[in-house]
Amino acid sequence: MTEAKILVVEDENIVALEIKKRLQKLGYIVPSVASTGEDAISKVEGILPDLVLMDIMLKGEIDGIDAAGEIRKRFNIPVVYLTAYSDEETLQRAKLTEPYGYILKPFEENDLRTTIEIALYRHQNLNGSKKKEGYITE
Repeated sequence: MTEAKILVVEDENIVALEIKKRLQKLGYIVPSVASTGEDAISKVEGILPDLVLMDIMLKGEIDGIDAAGEIRKRFNIPVVYLTAYSDEETLQRAKLTEPYGYILKPFEENDLRTTIEIALYRHQNLNGSKKKEGYITE
């Protein structure tokens, strides 16, 4: 799948812009960047991206894991974690949100592209061709 819309959720601005640049270089559309869990949920509602690339440790009331759980429950949009955290507690919490991938920072561009493509493919096949049915707000 090419030209997929990806929402980047990352609270470090320099890192967010670098990820956005790398995704665009790979041919993805990055309509927005969110820096908090609350902002991520709000932007997902407005943009309805094909995938969310989510950092786990975010500033604000809710972290990336809680935001991912809410996004999955409300919008059925796949989330791939992109994080520096791989401790057992974080991993166990993250698994409960049924992510489509978990990439550790620092990451290789090819790992990012491969994980995104597999996640998009898996999500599309799990949901048939009824892409985001019931979530379109026009």
